[in-house]
Formats: sequence, C-alpha cells, structure tokens
Amino acid sequence: MRKWAMLFFFISALCFFGCQKKEQKDLFLNFQNWIEGQGKLRVLSTTAMIGDLVSQIGGEKIVHLSLIVGDLDPHSYELMKGDDEKIRNADLIFYNGLGLEHGASIKHHLEKNDKAVALGDFLLKFHENQLVKIDGQIDPHIWMDITLFAKLVDPIVENLSQKLPLERSYFEKKGKEVKERLLKKDLILFEKIQQVPQDKRFLVTSHDAYHYFCKRYLADDKENDWIFRVQAPEGLAPDGQMSVLDIRKVSDFLCKHQISVVFPESNINSDALRKIIKVCQARKHRVRIAKSPLYGDSMGTANSYLEMIEHNIDILVSHFLREQE
Repeated sequence: MRKWAMLFFFISALCFFGCQKKEQKDLFLNFQNWIEGQGKLRVLSTTAMIGDLVSQIGGEKIVHLSLIVGDLDPHSYELMKGDDEKIRNADLIFYNGLGLEHGASIKHHLEKNDKAVALGDFLLKFHENQLVKIDGQIDPHIWMDITLFAKLVDPIVENLSQKLPLERSYFEKKGKEVKERLLKKDLILFEKIQQVPQDKRFLVTSHDAYHYFCKRYLADDKENDWIFRVQAPEGLAPDGQMSVLDIRKVSDFLCKHQISVVFPESNINSDALRKIIKVCQARKHRVRIAKSPLYGDSMGTANSYLEMIEHNIDILVSHFLREQE
C-alpha cells in the first residue's frame, strides 16, 4: 500500500511540475510574440479583467499582454523580472487606478508614464456618483458591476483610436459589440439572482471586494442602504491589518442574519474566515465555508471577464437556494 502511495505521489509531482513548466513556456511565448509586435500596436493591461476588454476591442489591430495574471494580488503586486521591459516596450498601457495597483514599484512606473491610462480616472471624472466610498476611500473593484465596467469601453476605444486614428471606425464597431455583449449578460445574471429571496441575499467574503457586486446584484433597486448586505473581515486591500473587532463585527453580522455560509476567494487564504467560524461556533451558530471560491481580485481559472462574474453568480445562487431548502 505504501509503495502505491509513493508511486502516486511521484506521478502527481511529475504532473504538477510538468504543468508549471508548460505554463511558464506559454507565458514566455506570449511575451515573445508581444515583443516582436508583428508591426501592430503593443498594448499592456495591468489586470486580466481590463485585458479582456482591451483584447476584444483591439482585435487584430493590436498585440496584447496582461501584466498581473493567475491568482496574483493586484493590490500588493510589485514589478517582477521582465516587467520593466514590458512597460518600456508598450505603446499603450491601461490600468485600473483608483488606488488598486498600489505596490510601490508598479505605482511609480504607471503614474509617471505618459503611455499609461488610468481607466478609473474616467469614472471619477464622468461617473463619480456611481463610485463607492468606504471610510472615505474609493473602492477600486469597479469590475464587480458589469454595467459600471462597461463604461470603460469608451475610453479604451478613444485611446486606441488616438494611437491608430485610421482604425477608429474598427475600434468603435468592436467597442459597440463588446458593450452590447456586456449589458446583455448583465441582465441575464441579474435575473438569475432574483431567484433568491431578498432575505437570503447576504454575502460574507474574505475582503471588501464585493461592494459594487452587492449594490448591483444582491440589493433591491429601491434599497438605499444596500451596504448592510455585505461584510468582510479584511478591508479593500487584503494586505491590510485585521483586528479582533473586525472578526467580532462579521460574526455579529452572521448571527444577526442567520447566515450559515461564508465564501472564500480564489487568491486569498481563508484563515480569517476560519477564525470567524470558530467565534460563531462558540456562540452556538453554525457556519461553514463554501467549497467553491469566488473570484474577486483575479479571474482565477475563468477564461473571460464575463465568465468570472457568471461564476460568482452561479456559486452564490446555488448556495443561497440550498440554504432555503
């Protein structure tokens, strides 16, 4: 039995390292193709969510690369080996802004770069009333509401058109298609979550990444105080300090609304949620951690931005309806 276990471990290790090598090779090839450019506009996006929009709008007229991929945290991301070359060789850079990319090295290279466009600044200038503020700080997780994120299509189209003015009509056509696709999916997902009774739509996650999501999909249209529906022990950035009071606040929330499930995030460990569950157990309130994580600061294994949001909706609907039974 022990021999078979050792063999299984050996084969698993080979598969793991084999997959890692393949992933690294794919990333290298993508980078090489991007650097070569093929005579096209080289565009760099910080997050995969922004990158998905840019790739769809730019289409065959650009070569595109996302800087922060996989389950890396955009809040604390620092430039790695080769990143400075990407920034230097990019013809155009799109980043989230609003304080999301606040790692010292990446922040410096973005804010001091004439080629870099902070898409969040567009919302701050033209749609400030739709931005959420938490303790006086703007929440940068703007992709969690599809209708809000769709507004970024226009500045992406405009900046691509400024670089390639002869292709403006192409970018405008692509932008219109992307926006229509986003808004259509938003309505489908909104209707899907309406299956869940209002008194069950409460969300507890690892960190405060879901305010826009809650406001759009969990709250009632007429509900002004929507923010009471979502809680997290960690703040807008998961690298912040968490206190005993934070744990207590979330456990009070769970007990008050009789919530029996909390949701981990794909790129954040669940230690804080486990502490909360222990506090709830001591108070005779049973809470469990959902097996499937939500996507917050990254797209995880989702193949597209819309797939990322749909994954979150599907996970929540499944758990909320199960709690109702």
